[in-house]
Amino acid sequence: MLTFAAASLVLIMIPGPDQALITRSALAGGRRAGLLTMVGGVLGLVVHVGAAVLGISAVLLASATAFTVLKVVGAVYLVWMGIATLRGARRTLREKPEEAGEADDQGGPGGRYVRYGFLSNALNPKVALFFVTFLPQFLPPDGHVFPRAMLLSLVFAVLYLLWFGLYVITVDRLGRVLRRPRVRARVEQVTGLLLIGFAVRLALQSP
Repeated sequence: MLTFAAASLVLIMIPGPDQALITRSALAGGRRAGLLTMVGGVLGLVVHVGAAVLGISAVLLASATAFTVLKVVGAVYLVWMGIATLRGARRTLREKPEEAGEADDQGGPGGRYVRYGFLSNALNPKVALFFVTFLPQFLPPDGHVFPRAMLLSLVFAVLYLLWFGLYVITVDRLGRVLRRPRVRARVEQVTGLLLIGFAVRLALQSP
């Protein structure tokens, strides 16, 4: 269990689309938006956990066509988010200095932020690959697979929430600096380019 937890934490901490989207949301909507994006990411993980346990992910990854379709849809989504973030950077540069300290929509509807995180994970075949290839290495050979798989998946989800919860709080604490128009615009530009870069890497992923 400790080996699984340590390996999972390392994988969670590696920069990827989740971190880029959570950063984007935390800068645009504050701590609430960042946390909601994180919750959406966990819900996306739940989809892959259920699919892996039921064997659907294995079938998906065995089919080159199905893998390619999911890969293309996921890549297009990340490109779309990346372009939206780059456009947001241009708008940020036009902000007045006195407007810089506040998030754009602290009290706005949070459903879209949950959707951002959910789609980022649910449409990522590399997440499916993780649960099909990494998780089974820690399952017992005696046939009691389901309860053990659920326990390990719960551990992964808790670690995900703890890490990104701390990350969102850190971004929010640094909000005064990060939301200054020029600083925020640079962060958004880097985030947008990273999202597009992740999309390209995903598109080039072999079945």
